[in-house]
Amino acid sequence: MSKQTSSALGRVWSYWMSVPLWLQILVGMILGITVGVVFGEQATVLKPIGTLFVNIIKMLIVPLVFCSLIVGVTSMEDTAKMGRIGFKSFAFYLCTTAIAISIGLVVGYVIQPGAGLNLPLPSGMSDVVKEVPSVMQTLLDIVPTNPIAALANGQILQVIVFAVALGIALVLIGDHGKPAIKVFESLAEAMYKLTDMVMKLAPYGVFGLMAWVAGEYGIEMLLPLLKVIVAVYIGCIIHVLGFYSIVLSVFSKLNPLHFFKGISNAIAVAFTTSSSAGTLPASMKCASEYLGVNKKISSFVLPLGTTINMDGTALYQGVTALFVAQAFGIDLTWVDYLTIILTATLASIGTAGVPGAGLVMLTLVLSTVGLPLEGVALIAGIDRILDMARTVVNVSGDLVATTVIAKSEHELDMEHYNADMVQSAVLAEQNIILENTAAKTVKS
Repeated sequence: MSKQTSSALGRVWSYWMSVPLWLQILVGMILGITVGVVFGEQATVLKPIGTLFVNIIKMLIVPLVFCSLIVGVTSMEDTAKMGRIGFKSFAFYLCTTAIAISIGLVVGYVIQPGAGLNLPLPSGMSDVVKEVPSVMQTLLDIVPTNPIAALANGQILQVIVFAVALGIALVLIGDHGKPAIKVFESLAEAMYKLTDMVMKLAPYGVFGLMAWVAGEYGIEMLLPLLKVIVAVYIGCIIHVLGFYSIVLSVFSKLNPLHFFKGISNAIAVAFTTSSSAGTLPASMKCASEYLGVNKKISSFVLPLGTTINMDGTALYQGVTALFVAQAFGIDLTWVDYLTIILTATLASIGTAGVPGAGLVMLTLVLSTVGLPLEGVALIAGIDRILDMARTVVNVSGDLVATTVIAKSEHELDMEHYNADMVQSAVLAEQNIILENTAAKTVKS
């Protein structure tokens, strides 16, 4: 190879590595589809590339969920700020997450985005109809009799229950639990880094799987992905404009219109960045300057929500899980639906800060109810488009919780809340001046 060719390839590779990951995945998906359509069944030789990627994701699931859940639970200790506000926040986030995934399941059931694809089950998976266990047996099976066996066998729901229980116990024993917490924090960081490394392989894994799928089954099976996008966006709109409006108006007697005007800046940042953590500064600004929430409330509830609130991601799990089940012709029982709701709700505690959290949670949900993880490749190419919508829901949910809890604690300035955005900004500036004056008076 000549020096010129080597130099040109180096420049191409450097440029490729500078491209955002979501765009790399989209390119991988398009190239995979193109190769599959052009070469037909010959493209199926690329399937092992995708299979390897799926196997690596499987490797991550149990340790990632276990470590991150413990860290998520123990991080809520925060001494004086826990108590009543912490309980309200935690309960609010878990309840709204459960409702969000329920909406996603309903939308997925009505729209049927994967109906008619009839993809074959991967080898080793049985298409025998599963016997539906009783309600009592389902509840009993959630608690592991042997946590080590649950970890080894990948019993995700049992792993979640054990991790949450262990996290609570570590908080309750105080200083004695801090060394163990530091170990789990270190392990969680290592798993986050490993997940980041694995996600860099996603474009190539998606390329291999999409080349195989398009080559084996043709381009027509890819059209339902448009239905997935439509279904997720419809579900997000219902949850934000419908459910959140009900929460604000019925339970807190607040005008939803004022609320949505006040958070418009945060929604714009969330939609463009697809990052709840990256939107946190904008959310804090909206809460204090435009909604009139006391900073003592917003400074605790909003960061907590960034960590554990995943309403949008949970809704996405509901739609995409049904899409995968329908695409592979798998009938889900009511126990499977309940398991999806429980898994996504509990997993939301510990996976919000993980890079690629949506896809990681999707693999978790699919494996819990025995759906093929090959379905992840179908979703990965459009994940960025879906991520923008679900981040808006996550951020909106954080701000709804902050506002509702502030109202219940009499820490919401109603004059501030009901003012327009210009008046709210003026009031916020006046409050800052008063706070600074008071601080100077105390010092003197």
